[in-house]
Amino acid sequence: MPTYIAFLRAINVTGRFLKMSALAEAFHSLGHADARTHINSGNVIFSASKSTAQTLQNSLELQLEPLIGFRSEVFLRGVDEVKAISALADGMKGRVSDEGDINVCFLEAPLSAVQRAEFDKLKTDIDDFELGEREVYWLCQTRQSSSKFSNAVLERKLKARSTLRRASMLSGLVEGL
Repeated sequence: MPTYIAFLRAINVTGRFLKMSALAEAFHSLGHADARTHINSGNVIFSASKSTAQTLQNSLELQLEPLIGFRSEVFLRGVDEVKAISALADGMKGRVSDEGDINVCFLEAPLSAVQRAEFDKLKTDIDDFELGEREVYWLCQTRQSSSKFSNAVLERKLKARSTLRRASMLSGLVEGL
């Protein structure tokens, strides 16, 4: 069975708190007995029978809502995808200052040409972006609190939901796979 990583949106932020043991138990109750979480922000590693990732992602969103008490979008990636995403983000570290950071913005669908054009407007001396297929790499030169960019800005500009993860968190997750 393939192994997936589910990145859930808005877990343990903005008043939506959930213990990771409860999240893992929700996955267990859906038949993913090997589900385990990574840190306290809605990252779940689990195996699933072969189905399309999109079908699995949609099913998880619907089935998790009553179990966790709120809707949380799921951004699903396979192990090889996460390893490649993490390696690419790690390779960009030399492009940010010591006080800066790299975040990966996970998207559900590939970026359209119109969405890609939005990033030219978002670039500043502080914020730069590398565009992947369904990921955006945010290279922030300062503390993120000093930037005008955020996940909310990204979602408004793209008219699509996303979730962000630090490159350092992804490195740790990959080490544990």
